[in-house]
Amino acid sequence: MKTNLVVWVMAGWLFWSLTACGQDTNRFIFLCFGQSNMEGFPGILPQDRGPVDDRFQMLAAVDFPGLGRKKGEWYSAVPPLCRPAAGLCPADYFGRTLVSNLPPNIKVGIINVSIGGCKIELFEKDTFAAYAATAPQWMTNTIYHTYGGNPYQRLVDMARLAQRDGVIKGILLHQGESNTNDKQWPAKVKSIYDNLLKDLHLQAAEVPLLAGELLNADQKGACASMNKIIDQLPATIPTAHVIASQGCPGRPDHLHFTPAGYRELGARYARQMLVLLGYPMPATE
Repeated sequence: MKTNLVVWVMAGWLFWSLTACGQDTNRFIFLCFGQSNMEGFPGILPQDRGPVDDRFQMLAAVDFPGLGRKKGEWYSAVPPLCRPAAGLCPADYFGRTLVSNLPPNIKVGIINVSIGGCKIELFEKDTFAAYAATAPQWMTNTIYHTYGGNPYQRLVDMARLAQRDGVIKGILLHQGESNTNDKQWPAKVKSIYDNLLKDLHLQAAEVPLLAGELLNADQKGACASMNKIIDQLPATIPTAHVIASQGCPGRPDHLHFTPAGYRELGARYARQMLVLLGYPMPATE
């Protein structure tokens, strides 16, 4: 039994070593997850479709038949970045802002696994199935038919593929509408963050978590009260940073951002990440 354990440990070490050796350290990879705002509200304006700098790419977490994209492969980061039915999201202008402010030899890659309407519990590694079993049918269709029944594992699987090509530098989260006023939300996010770090062999100090506020009270956000809880996240996760949503325009549903709102929110994620990466924060327009 002891011999078998040693063999498995050595095999795992060898696999990790071979993967690390093939990494392009100038390709910065960012994992994105959450609910509908990170997924992207349907409808993409012509100005957001391109052109996109070739240094900004997305690794498809699902198949996009209409766009000729296959799961697990890299493509130019033209929206949608999450799945075919999605739209513009904060990750779009996060990536565009990064590549326009990083040295020309640095590339940026995005992996986005998000599901509209879901609670944070859907990404809890060991207990997600209990939540998924109670989800409405329109959501379970996405959970099971799009993400194979386990969105967390899909994110991990795609991240492992991406680690062959680059280095994970951060995790972006936008979620909370379905957990409004849930005081346990920061602890639940910490559990997910810790599992991602463990499963992907990452160090918290090297992979910060950026969490965006929900549609703000200044836009009459229906779930704006949740921002007080989101703002407490750094007290639970020292490497977490909250991205303010104040002034980011919202839609009449009081839940989702407008394209202009996504552009600004995404740029704010990027400005924070640039500082964390050791680059100057770009001037705001």
